[in-house]
Formats: sequence, structure tokens, C-alpha cells
Amino acid sequence: MLRTMLDEEGLDDIEVAMDTRFTDDLELESIDLVTLAGTLQDRYGQEVNFAEFVADLELDEIIGLTVGQLVEYIVRCLAATEVRAAEVRVGEGS
Repeated sequence: MLRTMLDEEGLDDIEVAMDTRFTDDLELESIDLVTLAGTLQDRYGQEVNFAEFVADLELDEIIGLTVGQLVEYIVRCLAATEVRAAEVRVGEGS
């Protein structure tokens, strides 16, 4: 998703790694992060709430946000969703 967004911005030659920072390295602005939030919402629905994630960060943390931090957040959200789904299945089987 990020690569598609970067390609649309004409930044297809930038290497993206886990320590790549959205602001400093990719030079994304707040509107770009809003676009990314919408893309995540479309892909994962309510399971991944980027706005909620960013709301818990201080301004300097938002400015220094890395691809890896976002990936870790997404993984945690999806894992929590899987745990809840498994609990529901177990509860239905009792």
C-alpha cells in the first residue's frame, strides 16, 4: 500500500525499510498520512485504526514515526482480532 502511494507521488525510487521515517525520509506531509489512514481503513476495516494510533503519540513521535512502528501496530491489531475471533469460536462451541 505504501509503495503504491509513493509511486503516485512520484517517489517510486525511494527505498523503504522498517527504519524509514514517514516525514524525514519519505517527506510525507500530514495529508499523505491521512491518505494512508484511509487506505489502511479500506484494507483492514476497524481492526486497524491509524488515527487512534497516532492520537496516542506526542508530536515528536509522530514526526519520527517509522514504517516499522506502523507495521508493528498493524500486526498487533490483526493479532488481537485473531485472538478475539478465536475466543468467539471457542465460546460458541461450549
